[in-house]
Amino acid sequence: MTDNSAATSGEAAPATVDAFLNRLGARADSLPKRLKQFADYIAANPDRVAVSTVAELAAAAEVQPSAAMRFCQEMGFSGFSQMQKLFRTDYSQKWPDYPTRLARIREHGAESPTALLAEFVEVGRASLESLMATVDPAAMQQAVDVLTRAETIHIVGFRRAFPVTSYLAYAFEKMEIPAVLHSGVANIQMDHLIRPNDAVIAVTFSPYSQLTLDLVSKARANGADIVAITDVVTSPLAKLKAIQLLVSELDVGAFRALSASLSLAIALAVSVGTRRKSDSIF
Repeated sequence: MTDNSAATSGEAAPATVDAFLNRLGARADSLPKRLKQFADYIAANPDRVAVSTVAELAAAAEVQPSAAMRFCQEMGFSGFSQMQKLFRTDYSQKWPDYPTRLARIREHGAESPTALLAEFVEVGRASLESLMATVDPAAMQQAVDVLTRAETIHIVGFRRAFPVTSYLAYAFEKMEIPAVLHSGVANIQMDHLIRPNDAVIAVTFSPYSQLTLDLVSKARANGADIVAITDVVTSPLAKLKAIQLLVSELDVGAFRALSASLSLAIALAVSVGTRRKSDSIF
């Protein structure tokens, strides 16, 4: 299989990175295992497409280069070169090379507390700057519309996501918006409270919380709308028809701050509160 072969999907290649990611999210679950594995890696690391070879990307995703080539064609490209060209067009605007900056900080002594603080500040800045590229304005507006008209907003997120959900619950309480925080304390299940006219805000990042996915699945079955704050278009929440607000948090070692996630949550909560007040919903 060569890079010049015709695309096997029979459709035109995406014209923008956003269009590519939308297509990826729509069909990720239908891809064969190895192609899905490569798709998940690309969704989580779109910045690497512009600067890596197909062999490097395949190795990072732990698949054969032939699987990477088949993925490109499945997405409508003639091959990897065409897909890479698309990403290089947007690369300088959407995904700056922050790993280079972090490597520079580490060279100057990451063992000191102030150097470590500098690392977290830098990854926080990087995550915040990328937020405007990862969050789709139309999805953000749709999420605000859904949450504004919901009778009750249910909020769910565990482990690393819990600070985000607890903040949302605090903000909605201060604005007197009916909301329920599903915390899982004492293993008390409250999913039976979710009604068809309600909405759920689900916050989860890879590796995704099964508790969150189970609750969202039940909520969807009950007819509730779903707004997801998550990391990639191939998140399991996509197949549950969630309105996805994507946020990418860089890490320092194995530790990730929540700078971008909390900023997104604040903007979402304030937008909903403002709309509800202007619409005299509460």
